[in-house]
Amino acid sequence: MGILHDDVVLIREAEKEGESTVITVNCPDKTGLGCDLCRIILFFGLSIVRGDVSTDGKWCYIVFWVAGKQRTNWSLLKKRLIEACPSCSSASGISYYRSELQPPKPSDVFLLKFCCHDRKGLLHDITEVLSELELIIHKVKVSTTPDGRVVDLFFITDTRELLHTKKRSDDTIEQLSVVLGDPSITIDIELVGPEITACSQASSFLPSAITEDIFDLELPASLQSGTSTSDSVSIVMDNSLSPAHTLVQIICPDHKGLLYDIMRTLKDYNIQISYGRFSTKPRGKCELDLFIVQADGKKIVDPNKQKSLSSRLRTELLRPFRVTVVSRGPDTELLVANPVELSGKGRPLVFYDITLALKMIGPCIFSAEVGRHVIGDREWEVYRILLDEGEGSSVPRNKIEKGVWKMLMGWV
Repeated sequence: MGILHDDVVLIREAEKEGESTVITVNCPDKTGLGCDLCRIILFFGLSIVRGDVSTDGKWCYIVFWVAGKQRTNWSLLKKRLIEACPSCSSASGISYYRSELQPPKPSDVFLLKFCCHDRKGLLHDITEVLSELELIIHKVKVSTTPDGRVVDLFFITDTRELLHTKKRSDDTIEQLSVVLGDPSITIDIELVGPEITACSQASSFLPSAITEDIFDLELPASLQSGTSTSDSVSIVMDNSLSPAHTLVQIICPDHKGLLYDIMRTLKDYNIQISYGRFSTKPRGKCELDLFIVQADGKKIVDPNKQKSLSSRLRTELLRPFRVTVVSRGPDTELLVANPVELSGKGRPLVFYDITLALKMIGPCIFSAEVGRHVIGDREWEVYRILLDEGEGSSVPRNKIEKGVWKMLMGWV
């Protein structure tokens, strides 16, 4: 038995401007559920301004207060949140939630190919359409021909699992054609096999200068002004206030996806949250109290484990992305990297934010490549974007770095 399907996720929309929409989730628990829910909310372009989490290890009750886009498709968001909860089965013709979990079937990968005349902001406009259609970009190869045409290859999956149908494919092509407004455009969508997907991977080799530039844990001086510093993040672990849990208290500046960054870190460490409270304060500060246990249900008493978890949380709060601009001979290359969850899921909307920032700052994109690379003991999603600044229109590196960083952090 369980609760009715429609009651697993309840959404009470804000009635007045400035108020928050309240999302309530009531379902069986699983390690990492909070991370999965926060990732979906981030994908829909929403910010969590307050949150309460409680669980007995078997059943959880979560409330999020969210703010953001006015055009949010709340019914679709509810459907995606329900899908993230432990699986649904039928009893007496009524849908109930039960705790049995089944591994999800891998999504089919499609290759979206198109060719059209280049223009400023083109790549962002395409990315925006794909995002609104719930088409997830996993890899991209963008190049510009000498005659000013772009040839773009996107390896995508469909959240709705309908891209194999003619209607969904035709609708996607139609929406892209309308936005691009180029009568000479050619667009094609085809299902690809795993061997082609594997071949599409970006080179696993990254020059040492790039790895040193990007994965250095120190925040570059060019980004220090107006951003977080190590002194602005406070993480305290206490085992004296609860007989069964370790209390983690965090005070830090807010940024886009903050709660997701904390939740994915705890998920990667296989840490369970028994009770948690999150709230944003004036002047962009956030406060969190999390009562946590390890996978064995015990406190974290080992000082080395405490230090490791605290260090990783601090790193993710200070620098959830790596952003740098480097010279490639006469060319300028923007590099952005973000860690991938151990589950294999990447961060949503990163490419969307990068292309939006570049559209606002000025430089055009000559070529772009997205791939995954293992650096040290972690897998990273790395975006390599060659910029075409044009004669007499060079944009300072500092401006590019800072503009992209602020867009990714939600400080624009």
